Amino acid sequence: MLSNDQIKKYKNDGYVIPDFKMPEEVLLKIEKRHTDLLNKHPEFKNYCPAVLSYDEGFIDFCKNEKILDYVSQLIGPDFALWNSSFFAKPPIDGHATPWHQDGQYWPIRPLATCTVWLAVDDSTPENGCLKFIKGSHIDQKLKSHNENNSKNLTLNQELANEEFDETEAVNLVLDRGQISLHDVYLVHGSEANNSPKARRAITMRFMPTTSIFDHQLVKDNKMFSKLNANKYLDRKIYHMRGNDISGKNNLTYI
Repeated sequence: MLSNDQIKKYKNDGYVIPDFKMPEEVLLKIEKRHTDLLNKHPEFKNYCPAVLSYDEGFIDFCKNEKILDYVSQLIGPDFALWNSSFFAKPPIDGHATPWHQDGQYWPIRPLATCTVWLAVDDSTPENGCLKFIKGSHIDQKLKSHNENNSKNLTLNQELANEEFDETEAVNLVLDRGQISLHDVYLVHGSEANNSPKARRAITMRFMPTTSIFDHQLVKDNKMFSKLNANKYLDRKIYHMRGNDISGKNNLTYI
């Protein structure tokens, strides 16, 4: 379990690195599934935003009991998995991720998610590790973003320059198998990977069921149409623990 100091760090800094290491045999299974995914869908060589839509078997890695224990400590005992993404960032031409807040993209109301980021490879400044702005989540507000449709970026919403100070960035350096957990409002991004080493990672997105994944909002809100959020229309929301407190989520039990 997370210590009181680790929970305090998450609340104050917006992220925490727990004392956890995914077993090597599990990491090898993840690599095998990712290789199979790319054989079928080479367009995902840098980024697959919704891996469960293409291989639901990835959910097994998201149901790790230790990870679920950490999540429950941070967002409560009732929560669901609404997304898992695969950031492959291959050697030499791995795409950058612009500075952003995750919640800019998501039709969740009230906006709330704890993201677990699992390093499948060592994640270092050389191969484009994540960078966080500590404490940028504190006001629990979305900041101003601009649209950037560069083909060399994994995402198209980029935080406006005046909204943050990049000199305050800290590198999220992780060994293979380590995880971090971060808040939905935390400002973060990553550089391109020009190194000879891959920087593969899986994200697991957990929301408390006091929130609603609003499929109707995707249809009605013009902002989500420009974010190419039609991919959310038939998104499955997987029950993980507890109950649907809102009573309005269409949960999938697996």
